[in-house]
Amino acid sequence: MSLAAKLDELERRAWDLPKPVAIALVILGFLIWWPVGLATLAFFIWSKGMGCGPRSMERWQHKMDRMRGRMGAGGFWQPPSSGNAAFDEYRLDTLRRLEEEQREFQQFLDRLRFAKDKAEFDQFMAERRQGREPQAPDAQ
Repeated sequence: MSLAAKLDELERRAWDLPKPVAIALVILGFLIWWPVGLATLAFFIWSKGMGCGPRSMERWQHKMDRMRGRMGAGGFWQPPSSGNAAFDEYRLDTLRRLEEEQREFQQFLDRLRFAKDKAEFDQFMAERRQGREPQAPDAQ
């Protein structure tokens, strides 16, 4: 198992830890030897707090979708008027078009990820049927 795969697995497990346990691990690391505590703290900040983890992007995307829904449905925030009704209408149409393109692009990326995962799974199953040990995918 490559180092990147091990770190990915460790990060997935870190997401499942309750916060008090994570804090206790950091404190214990500092008590053992300060570089261990510092490395543990850096890992938890990187995987959760800094928004680099896999779930942070989903959470951010969900918040943005909610905000767009409020804006489009006449919610609490409307863009300020420029005083020119034709320009305001053009701007709103352009924003709607860009949001639709963004949604389509996100759907395209989802389909692309699914196709890649399916291809890797099909390769794994084909190798398994042949009785060979599947090869680990190369680290990117």
